[in-house]
Amino acid sequence: MTQDAVREATARALLRRLAVEQAECRVPSLTAAIVRDGRTAWFGARGRVEGAPPTPATQYRIRSITKSMVAVVVMRLRDEGALRLSDPLEEHLPGTALGRLSIAQLLSHTSGLAAEPPTAWWERTPGMPAAELLERLGPQEFKHRPGRRFHYSNVGFAVLGELVARLRGTTWLKAVQAEVLDPLGMHDTTARPRAPHATGYAVHPYADVVLAEPEHDAGAMGPAGQLWSTPGDLARWAAFLAGEGTGEAAGEGGGVLSGETLAEMREPAAVEDGDAWSAGMGLGLQLARVSGRRLAGHTGSMPGFQAAVWADPADRDGVLFLANTTSGLSGSLTTDLLDILHEYEPRLPDEWEPVAADPALLALTGVWYWGPRPYRLRLLPDRALSLEPAASGGRPSRFVPQDDGTWLGLDGYHAGETLRAAADHLDLNTFVFTRTPYDPQAPVPGGVTGWHA
Repeated sequence: MTQDAVREATARALLRRLAVEQAECRVPSLTAAIVRDGRTAWFGARGRVEGAPPTPATQYRIRSITKSMVAVVVMRLRDEGALRLSDPLEEHLPGTALGRLSIAQLLSHTSGLAAEPPTAWWERTPGMPAAELLERLGPQEFKHRPGRRFHYSNVGFAVLGELVARLRGTTWLKAVQAEVLDPLGMHDTTARPRAPHATGYAVHPYADVVLAEPEHDAGAMGPAGQLWSTPGDLARWAAFLAGEGTGEAAGEGGGVLSGETLAEMREPAAVEDGDAWSAGMGLGLQLARVSGRRLAGHTGSMPGFQAAVWADPADRDGVLFLANTTSGLSGSLTTDLLDILHEYEPRLPDEWEPVAADPALLALTGVWYWGPRPYRLRLLPDRALSLEPAASGGRPSRFVPQDDGTWLGLDGYHAGETLRAAADHLDLNTFVFTRTPYDPQAPVPGGVTGWHA
């Protein structure tokens, strides 16, 4: 991936923020990168790996970021018709005690499964085969009713990895390599470390000394956190998550997932803190709302390593860091780097320009009434429509045209519902909108007797 440099003042501010994090949090080595429009716009590094500064080709363990890559293969299987997200696990992995769980619940961490496997501390010990792990997963591993709440589960992604292996007829790792890593050009992402790579360290809390953490093949738990990667490769991943590598004509990453499926993965399936949520979970992707941005990506943390990669699809930006320390980072590094980027080099809005419009569609624009309440209908590009309340509140939605002359709701209350348009009324899933409040000439269910004092 080519690098388009940010301006010198921007690079200096970004590097200073990285340097402060590395020094104050006492990180043996720390790398970070900014991605814009599918390209690495800035890379920074502090500390040493084997006596030298880390580079974009230095490997770190990315731990749970592995989960998102496994999730992409699951979504590819769904798009091919090999499974449905609503399928019970028993349909594809018969004979386990987890048969009532749906694939969507495993992807969104709402299965109720325990966070960790019924083994020794799996991140610091050699793993076991998938068959042995599945035998150990009994009813006692359910900590919550399936679907009740978000409860992060490493076990759930071990199960999804075995699901991928069974349906693909190969290992989960080979499936991820062939269907995700290779198409995206992520050739430096591997299951075990290769030189040059960082050693994972624990930093003593009260002295400036380090302890090397062990590294093992996680076996059946590999889909939850096995992979190693580099800043260069994770920049490609961030670009993909931002939507720069989807669709048949998307260049290097084309064909991995459709834009529609990637957008589905970024939709909130579970939130962690109620209505005003700031953190949540999509389908294999973590979600965050920070400083007015809606980010999608994943963090990774295990003994010896911490990592994060986030994408902002609205601005087509991405940010990532990789560090070889068990704990101690501030937690705000990635969002601080994005704040600096947007302060020093804010995006310009796309230029507005007029487009040709179908006269029949143009005639539909303007004010429509749901009973006495006014809504505005606007014509969007590609014959799409937007219907939103003229005042605050109400239920705004966007609609895309269908081959049968109707429109399909994209978001809000009317997502998935059908809008039909006639000259004198709109029918939105049985709700009738008229040009004047309760127009007596329109087919309003219940009838209209006329307004009176």
